[in-house]
Amino acid sequence: MNNRVVITGLGPVTPIGTGKSKFWQSLIQGKSGIDMISYFDVKEYPTKIAAELKNFDYSNYISTKEANRMDKSTQFLIVAAMLALEDSKLKITEKDSYSTGVIIGSGIGGIETFEKQHKILLEKGPRRVSPFFIPMMISNISAGEIAIKIGAKGPNGVITTACASSTHALGIALKLLQRGDAQIIISGGTEAAISPMALAGFCKMRALSTQNDHPRNASKPFDKERDGFIMGEGAGILILETLQHAKERNANIYAEIFGFGMTADAYHITAPAPEGKAASKAMEIALEDAKIKPSRIDYINAHGTSTPLNDKLETLAVKRVFGEHAYDLKISSNKSMTGHLLGASGGVEAISTALTIKNDIIPPTINYNSPDPECDLDYVPNESEKKIVDYAISNSFGFGGQNGVIVLGKYHD
Repeated sequence: MNNRVVITGLGPVTPIGTGKSKFWQSLIQGKSGIDMISYFDVKEYPTKIAAELKNFDYSNYISTKEANRMDKSTQFLIVAAMLALEDSKLKITEKDSYSTGVIIGSGIGGIETFEKQHKILLEKGPRRVSPFFIPMMISNISAGEIAIKIGAKGPNGVITTACASSTHALGIALKLLQRGDAQIIISGGTEAAISPMALAGFCKMRALSTQNDHPRNASKPFDKERDGFIMGEGAGILILETLQHAKERNANIYAEIFGFGMTADAYHITAPAPEGKAASKAMEIALEDAKIKPSRIDYINAHGTSTPLNDKLETLAVKRVFGEHAYDLKISSNKSMTGHLLGASGGVEAISTALTIKNDIIPPTINYNSPDPECDLDYVPNESEKKIVDYAISNSFGFGGQNGVIVLGKYHD
């Protein structure tokens, strides 16, 4: 069995907007969600900026009592999932329960909960640690919480592969649907890691930008002046269905998901491999899986983190796969606006890619002002572009050298 798989619902919860319309309008208008960190005192940190999810409101979907027993990453995810289900007009019934799965990506899970409860342990002792500490903290609980909320009894799990987590989750969801293990899968990712410990760790790695004076201009993928990524937070959920199931209920289809590829650099715990060979191989595998020639790809939603090494090597990997066609491709990085949502980035960027295909508008890479001779492709600088996009790929590359690529395209009956 090799079912076709389509995207029928979108639920972004991001620093530039919650809900499909707000998110998309901010993207194509080039709005940045990056600002000074407000969650805690950052005066001793070299990086003082992030893309926080301001004014987050869960009250339409989660009671205060429930929210108090959830890490923020799970709160983000449930809101994103419910938005996606509403967008898809999908109702999960008892009849659908065992054919409905939840496959989520999260790089860090409940780190904020861990930090808060550790502080309580040190200051007040073990008797004051919350009985909900473990289920709030563990990464897999988010998928379990969605399943409980909507009665999804099919395949369920969380993938943790750093910044490739939710692209890997989408790829695994695709394979489960293709082989008939489910008819519906709620997939994507979530992350809420803007916390004192996580920020300190990334700062010590020197992975983050220190351009604190101009927060909205600090994330500048592929630009010569880039100096590190900006932490972001949020969730991105897509409703994936077999084409047959979607057609039976006359669902709105945003795009079809055709292929998936994953590889490992097997090189270094944080640095991407020289020459981008494994990243390019992941793209090649995804294209082969999709049965689509490289020359048919119109757009790449780049991993594009705004770090010196990543952007140079992703550019090299694209050239390796696409040859001369690389110079005809449109490439852009949502992270220039959203910051880097870590394990949730692939889910949010898959939503962006599906909307790009549906609307034939390519979001820009903002803050692109100083061309880098080592990054010499078309990164759609600063303003969105109207262009027919029949096929696109979305790249995600994580610490540990874990690479994930998905191929999306226009749906044709």
